[in-house]
Amino acid sequence: MDDDLRNIILGLAATGISASLGWLARTYLWRRKLRRKQAFFGLPEHAESLLVVNRDPAAGEPAVHRFDVFALLELSALIKDCGANAQVATQDAVRQGFGERTEFCVGGPSSNRRMAAHMTAMLPGLAVNTDTEPGPERGAFRIGGEHYRMERGTAEYVLLARVTAGGQARPVFLFCGQSAITNQAATRYLARHHERLHRKYGTGSFVLLLKVLNSHAYGPDVVELVADVTRAARTPQPQAAPTSTA
Repeated sequence: MDDDLRNIILGLAATGISASLGWLARTYLWRRKLRRKQAFFGLPEHAESLLVVNRDPAAGEPAVHRFDVFALLELSALIKDCGANAQVATQDAVRQGFGERTEFCVGGPSSNRRMAAHMTAMLPGLAVNTDTEPGPERGAFRIGGEHYRMERGTAEYVLLARVTAGGQARPVFLFCGQSAITNQAATRYLARHHERLHRKYGTGSFVLLLKVLNSHAYGPDVVELVADVTRAARTPQPQAAPTSTA
């Protein structure tokens, strides 16, 4: 075998080995990334999850707002990426506890009784104004001692939470917004930033307050993180002392 032929064979062998090592490295990184994503969402392959959808309070008959449908589509894509399965249920059809399977609950307490139950059980420091009559306080959040009013189309707030009932329980993800478009904004924020959230919080609980800016012009895309309100939202508020009538 002359030197030229030997060099060609060695070059091909080196190229093949390099390609194989590169493929193995990419596969390893992809699998590690997938495992981290599955751990964060509590969705191992073939796991079952629950999507709880609210009702559109503006509709005369039971209906889902189109922005909440978009939010469900965003979540369905995340679930599919994890290799898991999803069941969709309306807010008045779920009769079970939490922790056995990952749950994604969409909508505020006025349109989603499941959300109201979760807030009472797991976020006692959070209060949402559920008045049906129009007014400046409608939909306002009170978290600890802070108050957040909605300016429709200009500045609207939404809570994005990951909460668990115990170390081994599947998480519940809450998307509690002041309007339907903020629910979609929160699901999109989760889809875009879940890796950063996993690095910061691991598989623990968190409650984030987000602000959706100028949704009339930008839809659900322009979102800023206002604060991590985990401690305030999970700490029961002191009850006011009864007024003496003596």
